Amino acid sequence: MNTAQARAFDPSESALVGIYEISKLLASPNRLEKTLAGVLALLSSFLDMRHGLIALLDTHGDPEVVVGSGWSEGNAKKFFEHLPERAVGQIVATKMPLVVENVAASPLFEGTDLSEWGPTDGQPFSLIGVPIKEADAVVGTLTVDRVYSDRSSVRFDHDVRFLTMIANLVGQTLRLHKLIARDRERLMQEKARLEKGDRPAAHHIEARLDGIKGIVGESPAVRAVVDKIRIVAKAKSTVLLRGESGTGKELFAAAIHNLSPRQSKPFVKLNCAALPESVLESELFGHERGAFTGAAALRKGRFELADGGTLFLDEIGDITPAFQAKLLRVLQEGEFERVGGSRTMKVDVRFVCATNRNLEEAVQKGEFRADLYYRISVVPIFLPPLRERRGDLAPLANEFLRRFNGEQNVHLTFSESAMEVLNECSFPGNIRELENCVYRTATLARNDSIVDKDFSCRNDGCLSSVLWNGSRESTIGGLHPPSFTPLPIVSKPQTPPPPARPPVVARPPVVEEPVVPIVAAQPAAACPGAENCTVIETDHRSDRDKLIEAMEQAGWVKAKAARLLGLTPRQIGYALQKYDIPVKKF
Repeated sequence: MNTAQARAFDPSESALVGIYEISKLLASPNRLEKTLAGVLALLSSFLDMRHGLIALLDTHGDPEVVVGSGWSEGNAKKFFEHLPERAVGQIVATKMPLVVENVAASPLFEGTDLSEWGPTDGQPFSLIGVPIKEADAVVGTLTVDRVYSDRSSVRFDHDVRFLTMIANLVGQTLRLHKLIARDRERLMQEKARLEKGDRPAAHHIEARLDGIKGIVGESPAVRAVVDKIRIVAKAKSTVLLRGESGTGKELFAAAIHNLSPRQSKPFVKLNCAALPESVLESELFGHERGAFTGAAALRKGRFELADGGTLFLDEIGDITPAFQAKLLRVLQEGEFERVGGSRTMKVDVRFVCATNRNLEEAVQKGEFRADLYYRISVVPIFLPPLRERRGDLAPLANEFLRRFNGEQNVHLTFSESAMEVLNECSFPGNIRELENCVYRTATLARNDSIVDKDFSCRNDGCLSSVLWNGSRESTIGGLHPPSFTPLPIVSKPQTPPPPARPPVVARPPVVEEPVVPIVAAQPAAACPGAENCTVIETDHRSDRDKLIEAMEQAGWVKAKAARLLGLTPRQIGYALQKYDIPVKKF
């Protein structure tokens, strides 16, 4: 909308359009100074004005931010300083608008050098100033000046009301900026406190395995992972930790850092699934002051904070395709720009990523970039679920009970019957579920010695039966390497493939896998309260019937049937051949 069109409106209609346009501008994610300058530019389309100024004051009443219309950025603050202190002080003290019809004749401007205000061809000029309020406090002023004329005071009244409404919108925007900045600062302080270990994480364990803090267990599965970690920790290669939820990926990531040459440098963590894309970008790359709403000061991102150390990106499989492209550049070049900035930053960071998703399947579906997949999966490490660490269950349970005793200042122990109950349960929720079970049982224990009757599964309260009832679709990211479906071999096209095309991955040598008995995808062991828990169902059907039913449910897609039965697609193929079951085509 140009000036002529705006002024052709009825004054009331023009003010309504102006408020609408300015409210849209205030809601946009720009630097604060740029937004306020845009407000003044729009005001010039709806008001008869020469210059406009928005000044934000600090707690001492001094100008902190000054933007102007009709003035250069450097002259805006200089012009504000030429406003008489009495005029500005009256606006701030009375919290009311100020109208000076003829500046030259006003006592407030007595002794003021008006030549700094620009040429007026000998005509006097007027000034209107309104307070910008945050709640009941004045945090700034909005002033405009115009060439004085003999128009009626009705026009002044209209403009004062219009400017007051705009000032109120600016005040509300400033309040939101400060609230968001305050909340972000509080959250960052809380995260920093948690990362320093002031409060243990949900499945954090204070014991050590071979000097590695936080890892408990002597099972062959854990030993194999620890041995591999000791090797990869010495290099800078990116590590991808894969496993079901609750298997302790963060602890193993910390172990990689602590065993590496970077152990004296920062170990920075970020859960990619916990933040929306806009916030995630700021968290990782940092932002310049005024880059968006709430960016009240320059802030370093996780990449800068982790410079020289290790950055752990949890749930990396959940980031959006748009953000995957931005992350890829940092992984390749180690370079990025802060949000709202133009200066390229370069960092030296070792990346450890984690996911419980099937990234191979996500690549084939176009949900995850193939080039990013290859960047993060240089050294994949598969963390075993608790059901494959049966020998570690007792040490883990005792460690959780020790922590509970320390927190509650009690001295509980497990009886032999209590350990039998724990050993009978599969804990499909892994270490988190075991911790939950120990804490809940210890809280409700009647005596210092926990017995089998203290467990919820002995009292119709088995959480496994509630959460994992029926067939449980495994989280493919948590299974061991044989469980993955190799990506298909594709011939080289004549033209470059599109970005979303699945990666070309050579199929590994075919190794005959045994055809295992077909069972529903249930936890490996029965729940202790078998009469009350429906996790395990008695099924007397033949393996052939189970296989056919699973294939029917999966629409004769081998990969889906494999997930239903807890097998690999290759094992499904062998079973179909063994039982001579033809695959239906649709």
